[in-house]
Amino acid sequence: MNERIHHVLEFDKIVKRLCAHTETTLGKERAQRIKPYTEIEKVNEKQSETDEIVHILRLNKNIPLGGIFDIRSSLKRSSIGGVLNAEECIQVASTIYGGRQTKNAIESLEIDIPLLKGLAEKIKSLRPLEQHITRCIDDQGDIKDEASSKLKNIRSAIRSYESRIRQKLNELTRLRSKMLSDAIVTIRNDRYVIPVKQEYRATIGGIVHDQSASGQTLFMEPRIVVELNNKMREGKMEEKREIERILTELTQRIAEHRLELEQNIDILAKIDFIHARGKLAQEMRASRPTMNHHGFIRMKQARHPLIKMEEVVANDIEIGKEFTSIVITGPNTGGKTVTLKMVGLFTLMAQAGLQVPALDGCELAVFNHVYADIGDEQSIEQNLSTFSSHMKNIVQIMEDMDEQSLVLFDELGAGTDPQEGAALAIAILDEAVSRGARVIATTHYPELKAYGYNREQVINASMEFDVETLQPTYRLLIGVPGKSNAFDISQRLGLSEHIIERAKSHIGTDSKSVEQMISSLEQSNIQAEKDYEQAHRILLESEQLLHELKQAVVIFEQKRESLFKIAEEKAQKAIEKAREEAEIIVEELRNMKSHAQIKEHKWIEAKKALDEAEPTLVKEKTASQTMTEQEDVELAIGDEVKLISLNQQGTIVEQLGKNEYFVQVGMMKLKVKRKDLMLVGKREQAYVNPVATVKGKQYHVKNELDLRGERFEDALLELEKYLDDALLAGYDQVYIIHGKGTGALRKGVHDFAKSHPSIDSYRSGKINEGGNGVTVLTLK
Repeated sequence: MNERIHHVLEFDKIVKRLCAHTETTLGKERAQRIKPYTEIEKVNEKQSETDEIVHILRLNKNIPLGGIFDIRSSLKRSSIGGVLNAEECIQVASTIYGGRQTKNAIESLEIDIPLLKGLAEKIKSLRPLEQHITRCIDDQGDIKDEASSKLKNIRSAIRSYESRIRQKLNELTRLRSKMLSDAIVTIRNDRYVIPVKQEYRATIGGIVHDQSASGQTLFMEPRIVVELNNKMREGKMEEKREIERILTELTQRIAEHRLELEQNIDILAKIDFIHARGKLAQEMRASRPTMNHHGFIRMKQARHPLIKMEEVVANDIEIGKEFTSIVITGPNTGGKTVTLKMVGLFTLMAQAGLQVPALDGCELAVFNHVYADIGDEQSIEQNLSTFSSHMKNIVQIMEDMDEQSLVLFDELGAGTDPQEGAALAIAILDEAVSRGARVIATTHYPELKAYGYNREQVINASMEFDVETLQPTYRLLIGVPGKSNAFDISQRLGLSEHIIERAKSHIGTDSKSVEQMISSLEQSNIQAEKDYEQAHRILLESEQLLHELKQAVVIFEQKRESLFKIAEEKAQKAIEKAREEAEIIVEELRNMKSHAQIKEHKWIEAKKALDEAEPTLVKEKTASQTMTEQEDVELAIGDEVKLISLNQQGTIVEQLGKNEYFVQVGMMKLKVKRKDLMLVGKREQAYVNPVATVKGKQYHVKNELDLRGERFEDALLELEKYLDDALLAGYDQVYIIHGKGTGALRKGVHDFAKSHPSIDSYRSGKINEGGNGVTVLTLK
């Protein structure tokens, strides 16, 4: 894949955006060299690397890449005998430290990122080398006094000389201030001097190092400090020699670790490059495509990455299974070229390890070559290509393409006689299809509208156009050839109807039939999309209801088991208490029996106490016994029943026939056969439909329910039961206290209120009612 294809499909612009996300010059250099791979194993590896970074970014984690420098030239000089300066040495130390930070950050992440952790594992710590450098050089690149004991002594001596020189000069300026232009001590030629007036030169005495522009002031080194200045200068030369020795030693140590350092910066460059790919994917809201080597492309809601997010129109595109070629027809400015470029650009991006801006489930193929002949007014250079230049490019494509090629033709056959151009376009497409290549072509020629109907591997497509607004929608319609909208547009713009009718009369019968067929296909396609969307929405709602029902059954079973456990514990405690009381009674009876005279009423009282101590246990009937006994039991509206198949309890609200009933279970009303029902309890009074509004002030219940601290599922079950009690109590308005917290319980209460038949409306509480921590329900 040559650079021309990258330029034509605007892959170079993607590379530029990728480079902007790199943190180091090393990573940027890698990003600039990015290229598509043609081996599917390599492509999948690169996609996995990018996906690992996307996973990290999705968790709001960060990989530090600061303080890393391109030290390759320094390492090379150190290995051939050169001496690195202090700044170069400190850059080496900073890179070692930055690499260790990157290594630790990746290895500390408790997520499945095997490729990144494998890279991080190869980074060498090299802490001793880093510490040795930082002990000698500070962050500003200056050699520290502690770099060597000799350097420390030299600098101490230099500071002593400087102090003595300043002391003498300050004393001189104080005593001879009238002879000086200014009472200051300054430096010329690395020696301390004072500004002396010209006429007092002989009086001060010493060496002249400089003079003012007017010549009235001389910068003189007085005789009394010449010797001290000489000693200080010697000290500075000795300091310089010691610094050179220290830097030479540091350079040698760095050279000893050249291979480890080169490996480190190579790995850090790769991590930065991968990190940039992940950041770009996050910016484009991209997803990882599934790759194949069968030439199959399926793009879901794909968006051109170089068009603004708020303006781009997403499209579904599929090619490679039922058909291997797509011919997109229709007028200009409809988005044909953008769609064509997007398919090619997605292919290059995916094969280079970049994620693509489309929904999850996108699938792309790995091609050995991507060819494109795109050069109309929508090209990057805004350069109008001639027919000959188009044909020269097409000739080269026809020579090189094979079954592992993706070929993109824009305005195939344009730039020459329409009849000859259309014939040439058909012949070129036939040849490309016969070679097994994947082909997408755009054209203006009406002759190609019927092309897809005569070829098994070819399908027509077009860009949708809204006649009402006279604007393209940029939506791709697969299976529908493009229709001319010239008459519709002209009529909308006000052209006289008799002129339009006269124009239509010049259109041949075949053209009219094709246009009518296209209109019919468009309408069928639009209706099919609407039907699909409605069916999909109903399916999602059904799945949600099924999920909620299953969840409710699980919660019910858990609660029932909990209640059974509590009941068993209570029964056990009752039995133990009864045994203790029985033992006491038996002991009393024994004591009574030991006496010769036992009064009758004493025996009666003891026996009564024994009877009362025995716990009353209700024996559970088996399912077969219960059903046998209930086969002939008549059920009536208002009876409490159990749905055997769902293991749920409800209330009969309507009898549909002799053996079929409507049963209210929570918020749902189900149609149930008699054989699936078991009577739990007969109604005690005239039946009241639970959905209807029944009010009675004698029914005592508070007008508020506190759900704070409850589990989400338990809270909703408690809310449902409370509403039944509140309705019976006759309340028009109740307060549900759920607290603020994360907002999950509040949302659950609001969703519950939306669908409950007995709730007229709901709102959040006012400030004096508890604010967002309370929901106020208005009951019907």
